[in-house]
Amino acid sequence: MLFREAKLKHATQQQYQALDEAIRTGQFIRNKCLRLWVDSDKCGKSNMESLCKDLAKEFSFAGNLNSMARQAHAERAWLAVKRFYENCRNGVRPVGYPKFKKNSRSVEYKTSGWKLSDDGFYITFKDGFKAGTFSLYCSGKAREDILRSKINRVRVIRRADGYYAQFLLEADRVEEGTYTGEVIGIDLGLKYFVKDQNGNEIIYPQFLRKSERRLKKLQRRLSKKYRHGQKQSANYHKVRIQLGKQHLKVQRQRKDWALKQARALVASNDVVVYEDLRVANLVKNHNLAKSISDAAWSQFTDFLDYYGKLWGKAVVAVNPAFTSQDCQNCGHREKKSLSTRTHKCSNCGTELCRDQNAAINILKRGMEILGKEWSNRTQGHWGTASSEETTRETTTSTISENFDSESSEIASSVEELVISEPVKTEESPRL
Repeated sequence: MLFREAKLKHATQQQYQALDEAIRTGQFIRNKCLRLWVDSDKCGKSNMESLCKDLAKEFSFAGNLNSMARQAHAERAWLAVKRFYENCRNGVRPVGYPKFKKNSRSVEYKTSGWKLSDDGFYITFKDGFKAGTFSLYCSGKAREDILRSKINRVRVIRRADGYYAQFLLEADRVEEGTYTGEVIGIDLGLKYFVKDQNGNEIIYPQFLRKSERRLKKLQRRLSKKYRHGQKQSANYHKVRIQLGKQHLKVQRQRKDWALKQARALVASNDVVVYEDLRVANLVKNHNLAKSISDAAWSQFTDFLDYYGKLWGKAVVAVNPAFTSQDCQNCGHREKKSLSTRTHKCSNCGTELCRDQNAAINILKRGMEILGKEWSNRTQGHWGTASSEETTRETTTSTISENFDSESSEIASSVEELVISEPVKTEESPRL
């Protein structure tokens, strides 16, 4: 599905309060459905959907919410339960036990309860809350996609800087990529956000660190205005909104930067290999947790996977275990601490940057998955390898059949390869 977003503007305060009431009602219905599952021995999706009718009859404010919107929030509760069951079956830890929502920020409509104007400049919400008509502020391309595509759902989201409408469109987005025949293996880190097998590096701008002074100042002001056990003043809420906007700015900076870097990497290479880091485990190191969270490795790799699928290129995630400790030249394993930034092999005498050594090992593992042999001495010469020699890693995107020259040979080998689940090692992943 295609996703487009527009800001809701030119409305009165009463209209925005009506949206807040709809959001709170959606949260109430989801929590009630989850409570039904907790209290019942057997509760399925149909039981939650039936509960929505009873809630609409029992509570007048629940009846004001559109019937299909009530069903959508029952689906949210069921998805949380379903994910919990799947994690239990697959042995995923933590299992993610469903939790009750305290501060929801969105309400979701399906195909009714709203009406879009013919020119796509206005949207009207027609349920019992009577929020009325809002102006849609978005780009011309987004408005064109909204008008031309079938809208399956409309989600209203409250953020620090206003209210937004998200349109989920029924469309298959496929673009033709440009194939260059290049491959790249990237090592993710903190000193260098990305370093490839050739020593090229990208340094992360550290958006959170740069905004930390402003965030701390606003947080101090907010704490001074807080009244324990009393209704908060208007000045308190003004500072709270300012703090929320500053956090939102950092979030958007981080997302925009990760998207542009991922797009550039996939556009200039036909094969991208990265290490599949377990960020949830890495942030347990309290000395590095803030820097790791600020780097947003998971968001960056998600964009790599997305553009790989969009352009039909190979984006491969490999096991990061021992990629920094193994010598890229002779394979000798030599343990080193995080403070050791240079790889010096006691076996063959190879000396180079620790991250570059890891990037070469990552690329080699990825090429083994594709059934190819990579050599850092001769570019463009690909040897063949049998499927039995491949490592147990995963590819995260499909391969297009329209590769040029060397890229077509890589694509054909990927399509014939059967990929299994990643290797699970007892050693924690390397930063």
